[in-house]
Amino acid sequence: MTQKTTNPWTGFTVLMLPLLLVSMDVSVLYFAIPEISQKLHTTATQQLWIFDIYGFVLAGLLLTMGSLGDRIGRRRLLLIGAAAFGAASVLAAYAPNAEALIAARALLGVGGATLMPSTLGIVRSLFTDDAMRAKAIGIWSGAMAGGVALGSVMSGVLLEHFWWGSVFLVNVPAMLLLLVVGPLLLPESRDPNPPARFDLLSVPLSMATVLPVVYGLKQIAAEGFETRYLLFLLAGLAFGWLFVRRQRTVPYAMLGRSLFAERLYAAGVTLNTLVMFAMMGSAFFTTQYLQSVLDYAPLKAALWSLAPSLVIGGVAPLAASLGQRVEKRYVVASGFLLAAAGFGLMSLSGTDSLVPVLAGAALIGCGVVTVSSVVSDLALSAAPADKASTAGSLLETGQEFGGALGMAVLGSVGTAVFQSGLPAGAPETLGEAITVPALADAARTAFVDGMAWASYTAIAVLLVGALLAVRLLRTGRAEPVAAHDGATAPRVEPAA
Repeated sequence: MTQKTTNPWTGFTVLMLPLLLVSMDVSVLYFAIPEISQKLHTTATQQLWIFDIYGFVLAGLLLTMGSLGDRIGRRRLLLIGAAAFGAASVLAAYAPNAEALIAARALLGVGGATLMPSTLGIVRSLFTDDAMRAKAIGIWSGAMAGGVALGSVMSGVLLEHFWWGSVFLVNVPAMLLLLVVGPLLLPESRDPNPPARFDLLSVPLSMATVLPVVYGLKQIAAEGFETRYLLFLLAGLAFGWLFVRRQRTVPYAMLGRSLFAERLYAAGVTLNTLVMFAMMGSAFFTTQYLQSVLDYAPLKAALWSLAPSLVIGGVAPLAASLGQRVEKRYVVASGFLLAAAGFGLMSLSGTDSLVPVLAGAALIGCGVVTVSSVVSDLALSAAPADKASTAGSLLETGQEFGGALGMAVLGSVGTAVFQSGLPAGAPETLGEAITVPALADAARTAFVDGMAWASYTAIAVLLVGALLAVRLLRTGRAEPVAAHDGATAPRVEPAA
């Protein structure tokens, strides 16, 4: 039984607060890290962990928190996460040393892992109309993509006027607002018939699957293929096999057989993971191109990188609306082709091609958001309603995998071509090479060549994605299925 006391769009607006802040925290340190390193006297290893620990913890706990939200209530978990995220932001802002900041960033990851699946699960409960839900998820996808771009810009603006801790304190008022208005405007919903036991063993298994794979892929992107990083990947895959086997065989498993049984849900997760491969690969090259090839100052580069987001933000709801009128598989395939066209434009860029690079990034972003918004709605509609948060958490975990894989593969291709274009003994990175006057021009040219070859690789992957979309999404409309194990619908309680 469902009761509504508020306009669903009012509640949806509230959900944008945690979504934007969690996605912004991925990039908010881009400009702050030099001052942090100076004030806290960080080592190179500590600096790396300050950057990465947030994403690692977030990715590792998404599945656990999604399952927990379905069990104890999605609004309840959202509010718990808001309190944790706000408190961790204060701890990060006033961290006295690098170790304390790393710990605070890890706590931010815990809070973020509760917020992300909860928002998507609540969206599933707020909107019972297919068209309205599709539009809401489209906006959700656009806001998440825009938040990453906005985080770096906001960081640059804040650091013009305040100290480095301000990039964390900006989270606190928003989280306090969410704690006040959330109980008033958001209905509670949960699985009406949760399993008798919470699957505790799947928690370490899921983390042992996600963390080694994400870490290995990120390190390969940063340092190239090394045996130890391949061992991390193999370890993660081994634990992943154990995790999947448990989900298929244990009655009270974290994900359960109901999600695996839904063909459209599995297709949505696969396609969403694939398209995020392109998104993060694009960001990897665009950021370096603006700062090191065009030699823009960090804030100027961040402001220019925000330009494509102005176009991307309007595409998501349009794509979701189109998905209600045209077979979804053709809309999704068009998104893959649009992103491929963006990489084609980037592959034609030279060392002074601001407009082509930004236009290419805009096309890539529009394609990615088109795919993500439609397949996310399709997947959530196909998944059992009582597993809304769990279904959302698996979608988001797939995004983490896809982004890390894109960084590793496309970054490795670009780096290999870049290094082959420079003489032996030259610096291994663009940032270092351009500081050598005799190598600066050659380094910029080599980087652009590497970007072109990485673009060719991305185009090939995206074309495969378009073919898979046409093949896997054979129905144009996903009909909601019955709740898990024969239950009727998730219990939804009115906003307090």
